[in-house]
Amino acid sequence: MRPLIIRRLQAARGDPDARLYTGPRGGRISTAVLRDATHWDDVTRDLGYEHLRRHDLRHTGLTWMADAGILPHILKEIAGHRLITTTQRYFHPDVLRILKAGQALTHHLEKLQRDGQITRHW
Repeated sequence: MRPLIIRRLQAARGDPDARLYTGPRGGRISTAVLRDATHWDDVTRDLGYEHLRRHDLRHTGLTWMADAGILPHILKEIAGHRLITTTQRYFHPDVLRILKAGQALTHHLEKLQRDGQITRHW
């Protein structure tokens, strides 16, 4: 991938507004062009995933990056969102991560209680 992108950057000749990849008519790549070029409908049907949309992969990718520790404001830039609240709607933590977060909070509160920093029982 890296050599391909380097060649595209060189072809842009330093123009910050140049598109690295263009559609068949030289403009932006539309979702229809991308769908056709990747044979999305055929591939998902053959795999038995007709319900899967390309945009679902965007949600998955941003969730994985968030789970890897990439900060939300960086993910906002990667996704090209104007608002961080839009980016946050893309995060879908799995049930195990939610359970682990609850356990971490419980352990923290128990430690505070043992150390006498809180006296209230929950």
